[in-house]
Amino acid sequence: MLNPVELFVGLRYLRAKRRTAFVSFITLISLLGIALGVAALIVILSVMNGFEGELRNRLLSMSAHGEIAAVNPSGEDWIALRESVSAEPGVIAAAPFIEMEGMIQSGQDLVAVIVHGIDPAYESALSEDRINLVEGDLDVLRAGERSIILGRILAYNIGARIGDGVILLVPRPVGDGTVEPVLERFVTRGIFEAGLQDHDGVLALAHIDDVASILDLGAPASSIRFRADDVMAAPAIAQSLQKQLGDRYTSSDWTIENGSYFRAIRLEKMMMSLILSLIIGVAAFNIVASLVMVVTDKTTDIAVLRTLGMAPQGVVKIFFVQGAIIGWLGVAIGVVFGVLLALSVPTVVPFLEQLTGFQIMPGDVYYVTEIPSELEVRDVLTIAVSAFILTSLATLYPARRAALVNPAAALRYE
Repeated sequence: MLNPVELFVGLRYLRAKRRTAFVSFITLISLLGIALGVAALIVILSVMNGFEGELRNRLLSMSAHGEIAAVNPSGEDWIALRESVSAEPGVIAAAPFIEMEGMIQSGQDLVAVIVHGIDPAYESALSEDRINLVEGDLDVLRAGERSIILGRILAYNIGARIGDGVILLVPRPVGDGTVEPVLERFVTRGIFEAGLQDHDGVLALAHIDDVASILDLGAPASSIRFRADDVMAAPAIAQSLQKQLGDRYTSSDWTIENGSYFRAIRLEKMMMSLILSLIIGVAAFNIVASLVMVVTDKTTDIAVLRTLGMAPQGVVKIFFVQGAIIGWLGVAIGVVFGVLLALSVPTVVPFLEQLTGFQIMPGDVYYVTEIPSELEVRDVLTIAVSAFILTSLATLYPARRAALVNPAAALRYE
């Protein structure tokens, strides 16, 4: 524990005299460096969290939170399976689903396509109106009418408009293990925009009965997709359903299907954290340098204190107080400034764009035109605690060096 003498002397050494003004300048730079590093880390991680949330929302706009598929779809009671999935705690909607890959043509252009066979009666509850339909409506998908809704970029690439006919070329498995090409004509009834190149450029929506008849599955669906009330609970729900239903079924969730996206974001967050942590590290080294200079300047004072009976541990505490206050004050300022700036990103960025006349994320290049920010308390606490520990450790060497001062040698020529 600190006693009043150690606290008083430690605080007294923070005040600059004329001959130690340079030391105090380095101390101020150290404090500002720590504050800048902490604030930058909080803001950058908040922005990365915002982009991660934006990506997650866009990915889930055209897909469900999880999926249960039968190993052998033929003869499966999909109505009963859907009811079982819907009855699972945490599941708020479930719908049958078929995925079909092939090629699509309108005019002379032939491009790859992934067709999602859906049932509009269930899909509206599953997607929660997150499918951004530029033209048309899900109700236009009716069984037997061969209607299709195309992604915006896909429709542009093949030159298809509302009412235009398109040709689907689909490989269909046959009994001997080979595939045969199947040509089917569909009519474009709508265009959607998910906000992701991978969705808008390759996806199309059709009625599940039409897709099942093309593939000749012998079943009205191949899997059941579900949506959870908490998207983060979807992996646990998928595992629970897998255990209940047994080996006849396989389960998946959005973290598996889109794992590469989120691994990339986690890697970027880790690298940005390491790079920005160097700012705090440099500031911590400045604390070490300034305290070493203070110890050199205060050698006589330390010798006097030791002569008056102060133990080496007391000298360590004096310089620990000085270094800790510099570091902790810098961390506190950085946390306050970083939190305020992270919360104000949606306001500050448009102001800077208007002031400079430069748009950071133009709409003709990026899907996301505004920089999102999502502040997480866990990130703030992790940054603050790490910075506290780092700045506290930076005081140990100078404080230990001060404790090793020999009073007799220091006062010999005074």
